[in-house]
Amino acid sequence: MHHRISSFRSLAVVLACILTLTGCAAAATMPAASPTARSSPTAVLSPTRTYASIDPPVVNPVPTVPSWFDVQMVDVNTGKPFKISDFSGKVVLVDTMATWCPTCQGEMSQVKLLPTMLGANSGNLVRVSLDVDPNEDASLLKKYAAKNKFDWYIAIAPIEVGRFLSMNYDEGFLNPPLQPMLFIDKTGGVYGLPFGIKSAASIQKTLASYLTK
Repeated sequence: MHHRISSFRSLAVVLACILTLTGCAAAATMPAASPTARSSPTAVLSPTRTYASIDPPVVNPVPTVPSWFDVQMVDVNTGKPFKISDFSGKVVLVDTMATWCPTCQGEMSQVKLLPTMLGANSGNLVRVSLDVDPNEDASLLKKYAAKNKFDWYIAIAPIEVGRFLSMNYDEGFLNPPLQPMLFIDKTGGVYGLPFGIKSAASIQKTLASYLTK
């Protein structure tokens, strides 16, 4: 009897070893869970965004809730007030910038070329540059525009305009080095262009069909 119990015990030990080895082998072949997956199993990945320049830029429609169209701004070149809604029926190209931003100057130099490139259609385009740096003022911006011969609508963006652009379109609109730009079609639809410097030729291609509608 004692011999039979010992045999059962030996068999149980063998089976336990086999199960242990099998479990270890399975564990060795299974991919380990990443620390992120273990710590936040319900985490949602944020969509990736590419800020590289695309030529010609892709037109991406964005939600239009244009309360900022009726916010009054002042053109530093003329000293006259204006609102985006004043340009209803035209295509409005808007970029956000700051005087300390070298890539902004590069982008605005491309915008400067558009009237010549568009020819007869240039009358349907309104260009607007908005300084979104709260530390800059109209006097500084006026000198910057004059020095670079930027002669279109250039203004200090009111707080409510910057807030709207950031909250409703993309927070990148408050980051001038990203070269934020959008355009508004003749019916008030708003479209975002890719971040990064866009060439005048690529902007022209994007706007062409909207200018002739």
